[in-house]
Amino acid sequence: MRTFPSSAHRSVRAFTLVELLLVLVILGTLAALVLPKFTGRTEQARITATQTQIATFATALDAFEVDTGSYPLGTGGLQSLVVAPGDISGWRGPYLKSDIPLDPWGHAYIYEFPGRNNPSGYDLRSAGPDGQINTADDIVNGTISGR
Repeated sequence: MRTFPSSAHRSVRAFTLVELLLVLVILGTLAALVLPKFTGRTEQARITATQTQIATFATALDAFEVDTGSYPLGTGGLQSLVVAPGDISGWRGPYLKSDIPLDPWGHAYIYEFPGRNNPSGYDLRSAGPDGQINTADDIVNGTISGR
């Protein structure tokens, strides 16, 4: 027959409920302090990536203009940087190495020639974080628009 040690001889070590709750409160406080800092950095990184992509488009659009004598017409002009338009002579593209990407928020870039903000050139914009065109957070030709 097997005998079990008496409760006086057993030594059980464990965390108490109070200790566990204290650790959870400390972790929650640290998360509340740290997470907003990372969130702001993520949004700023997306804005910077958008500005960089718009600058890349601007370089390609300038090369297109040098080769053809004009910027692409209409609102679908960015596609002219990848695929030769049928009515343009002098096209020496593709001017981009890949298809036209979406902005970091998953929306298409908006291209207009002639532009509303730049009537002698083009407007190139991202709807920005809110996804709505013509709002204060739009990123236009590398800057955040004030309208």
